[in-house]
Order: sequence, then structure tokens, then C-alpha cells
Amino acid sequence: MDALTWFGLFAVSAMLLCYALEARSPWWILGFAAACALGSVYGFLQGAWPFGLVEGVWSLVALRRWWTARAAPAS
Repeated sequence: MDALTWFGLFAVSAMLLCYALEARSPWWILGFAAACALGSVYGFLQGAWPFGLVEGVWSLVALRRWWTARAAPAS
């Protein structure tokens, strides 16, 4: 496997881990947003621009969820 493939594997693995742990803390939501941004970079570098575009949008959605979650009172 080349470096780009390893980078993509890291990005999607980080997305999976952060998504699985999101309920534990808003910081995992922020981690998911960052991992989605890495996935977006991977998509564009690989030449799969639709994947890169969708992952970029997911990153923005996750950032909004993090912003909302951290502002919400703890229950």
C-alpha cells in the first residue's frame, strides 16, 4: 500500500472510532469533524472529488453538531 492509501485508511478509521464514541463527549464529535476533513482531503488527493466534496460537507455538519452540543447544558 502506498502512503495515500494509508492516509485514507487512517482517516476513515478515525471517523469510525469518533462516530462510535460521540455520545461520550462533544470532543468526539469534534474529532469526527476533523476525521471527515481528513477524509475530504484524501478524496480530493485520490481524484474522487465527489467523495471529497461529501466528506467536506459532513465535516461542516459535524462542526455544527459539536458547536450545538458544547453549548447545550449537560444532562
